[in-house]
Amino acid sequence: MADPSSYRPKPGQIPDSPGVYKFRDEHGRVIYVGKAKSLRQRLANYFQDLAGLHPRTRTMVTTAASVEWTVVSTEVEALQLEYSWIKEFDPRFNVKYRDDKSYPYLAVTLNEEFPRAQVMRGAKKKGVRYFGPYAHAWAIRETVDLMLRVFPVRTCSAGVFKRSAQIGRPCLLGYIGKCSAPCVGRISPGEHRELAEEFCDFMAGRTGAYIRRLEKQMQEAAEEMEYERAARLRDDIGALKRAMEKSAVVLADATDADLIAVAEDELEAAVQIFHVRGGRVRGQRGWVTDKVEAVTTGDLVEHALQQLYGEERGDAVPKEVLVPALPEPVEPVAQWLTQRRGSQVSLRIPQRGDKKDLMATVGRNAQQALALHKTKRASDLTTRSRALEEIAEALGLDSVPLRIECFDISHLQGDDVVASMVVFEDGLARKSEYRRFQIKGFQGQDDVRSMHEVVGRRFKRYLQEKQKSGEWTEEPDDDAPVEADGQVDPDRTAGGPVDDDGRPKRFAYPPQLVVVDGGAPQVAAARRALDELGIDDVAVCGLAKRLEEVWLPEDDDPVVLPRSSEGLYLLQRVRDEAHRFAITYQRSKRTKRLKSSPLDTVAGLGDTRRQALLKHFGSLKRLRAATIDEICEVPGVGRKTAETVAAALAGAAPPAPAVNTATGEIIEDDGVPPAALSAERGQER
Repeated sequence: MADPSSYRPKPGQIPDSPGVYKFRDEHGRVIYVGKAKSLRQRLANYFQDLAGLHPRTRTMVTTAASVEWTVVSTEVEALQLEYSWIKEFDPRFNVKYRDDKSYPYLAVTLNEEFPRAQVMRGAKKKGVRYFGPYAHAWAIRETVDLMLRVFPVRTCSAGVFKRSAQIGRPCLLGYIGKCSAPCVGRISPGEHRELAEEFCDFMAGRTGAYIRRLEKQMQEAAEEMEYERAARLRDDIGALKRAMEKSAVVLADATDADLIAVAEDELEAAVQIFHVRGGRVRGQRGWVTDKVEAVTTGDLVEHALQQLYGEERGDAVPKEVLVPALPEPVEPVAQWLTQRRGSQVSLRIPQRGDKKDLMATVGRNAQQALALHKTKRASDLTTRSRALEEIAEALGLDSVPLRIECFDISHLQGDDVVASMVVFEDGLARKSEYRRFQIKGFQGQDDVRSMHEVVGRRFKRYLQEKQKSGEWTEEPDDDAPVEADGQVDPDRTAGGPVDDDGRPKRFAYPPQLVVVDGGAPQVAAARRALDELGIDDVAVCGLAKRLEEVWLPEDDDPVVLPRSSEGLYLLQRVRDEAHRFAITYQRSKRTKRLKSSPLDTVAGLGDTRRQALLKHFGSLKRLRAATIDEICEVPGVGRKTAETVAAALAGAAPPAPAVNTATGEIIEDDGVPPAALSAERGQER
């Protein structure tokens, strides 16, 4: 590990102008490339106190042995040079896209005498018309196969074309009508070029006029009793419509746009791109990247734009590029895109309408891609084994933690405080053994006390079950709640895990490792709870979300696992699952509490009559003020029920009126403001 002060340039040596800088290690290899509006200000950030740097940045500057820079004229030039150097040196601390393959395009070689439709990858060529990119080459071939019925352009290679011309016989496609056979002179070069240009126009989205023309020709053929020609035109129209159905219209006005979405966590990010041309999704692509450096969503978007358009021809850059967050600063990136295209490019975040809805779809695809990537990674037995070994080594455990339990606290501003416990065995989630807790010992928000209480309750049950003999059945207490709708949470089995014969298991075996969501205070609270119970054979650690540091009891400094560590990835996945489970329970409790009403406690009053009462009187306030005779006027409510309702509401203290903080108006008991009441109620008010 190098001392950054040993190679720090003097402030006067660094120019205060735009440029690109490179950090090199002791062997001269470039390990990081960055750009800056002011090289002096940016590089000064790397040579501050190491304690103030992000862990990944701290690792980079201590790995480096020298820094150098190149001055450029504008920020746009800096952006271009940064991309070139990243591609050239492949620095280990820059964002890297794992899926760096080239994506296939449908290309029409208009630069040839007889244009050819084919699948192409790699760098774009001058005089070739490109459509796409597509996710798979077979998708292009399916589309072209449907189109050849109407636009029988050449698709054969140069060798096949030359041989057919020499022997005077077309290939199979020429015999079955899917090629106009220019090789044997069935069509002139000019006619074939016109056919290829019509093919390109149709692929570019100008479909309506062409189909209407074919439909008109079909009707004329039918009127002239040329039924075979009419049938052929009918089949041509059907083929074109099937080709169009493969890319449904998602944006009106024949919009050309690329939509980029990012799904990320602390270690990785998934990028998804939808290519919309002529209002239709023409292609989709995506990458998964390691977050080697400390990057924001805007930084990830900038890297994606460089990856996407850095080697593309200008016509591959659309008029609009829609992103979830803008790079900072955005002007150089927008100017670079404009230069690449040769005309103005709109780089923005969609705010409303179809584009915002489509961006949400792209975002869901990114989330699914990240989840699928994590699932594949977690399902690998070798990877899981290595992760458990790394955890054991980092925490100083005698053996690998085959059973890990993680606890998390969740609340909303101190209300509805709950906790979750998730279980991982052999690196995989054991959802049947998840548990949820309500905090009983105190009121309000105190994550440390909550963690102490929950860990103590869980292991107190462990000691009780360990000492018991005979069968055990978990009592239906708050540690095994159901959802707000009364349905059992699918992530756990109420009543405890059971054997194959249906008999309940005893929850009497401990984990080798307890993980808590938090830093040193939460870890100390969990350790204290175990010590109070006399449990000294269970290891405890905490994972702090902000910097992904692992905290151990009684240690002043955290354990920093390498960013690429499979052990860190497993701990993060366990922590995130506990957080998800706690949030789900907390939201269900809050929803149930907000929907509760004094009418819920009235015996024999179901949902139908409860809704009828509220609909008749408009609010609980008016129902509380009504007489028994007035309540009896509600259809289905008898005198006995009316008396029960009146008694229940009289015993319940009326709550203080709620106030809409935005408008200042009082809200009725049923959540409806006075302005939303009926005209009759407005007059009464």
